[in-house]
Amino acid sequence: MSLILNLESSTEVCSVSVAENGHILTFRENGDGMNHAKLLTVFIEEIFNELKLTAEQLDAVAVSGGPGSYTGLRIGVSAAKGICYGAGIPLIALSSLESMANHVAAHLSDYDLPADDLLLCPMIDARRMEVYSALYSTDGKQVRDISADVIDHHSFHEYLQKGPVAFFGNGAEKCKRAIQHPNALFPKEISASSKHMAALAEKAFREKNFVDVAYYEPLYLKDFIATVPRKNIFGNQE
Repeated sequence: MSLILNLESSTEVCSVSVAENGHILTFRENGDGMNHAKLLTVFIEEIFNELKLTAEQLDAVAVSGGPGSYTGLRIGVSAAKGICYGAGIPLIALSSLESMANHVAAHLSDYDLPADDLLLCPMIDARRMEVYSALYSTDGKQVRDISADVIDHHSFHEYLQKGPVAFFGNGAEKCKRAIQHPNALFPKEISASSKHMAALAEKAFREKNFVDVAYYEPLYLKDFIATVPRKNIFGNQE
């Protein structure tokens, strides 16, 4: 028996769930924007109250380990570390991209996707025409490493020539105009979610695939760059 708290904060979606033996018991989710600092701990508290659960009753916490939003990942990982440290339980880190791909692989018919020779390409928006992406087979094998890609009409051509590739996630929509190969598929309404983490978190727990609570850092891929609002660049002007 395992009881795992799942935290997903790598994109604009703030999502929290609790799963027992890989099955979701309850969840909270909001996709209205980067409100993670305000919502994440509230969602955790609501779920604990709903299930009459304490952190000490958990077996582990699973957190989205990137790639994704620098700020979102830091908020999620900080919350996960705090719970794990206080309750003395292990921390599981999952790839945000792999979690989405694993969900789609288990629900191909729901998204009208072919079962044969299909590659899955989850995408997370990285601004402009850049995305964080990777490629997975439907049986869970990683075909292409996680990378930051600037998308144009040549992107993924070598894979599309061999068979269908499904592009999904919050970075896929803006790639439609650039990737127009007939083998390019764009299933809708697939985003990063703590609900998609449950199966992989359970597998990691059974295999004792934990990360160091003190020293773990998420996969940012790119350094954080602080920007100054345009109206403040030249200081306050009357």
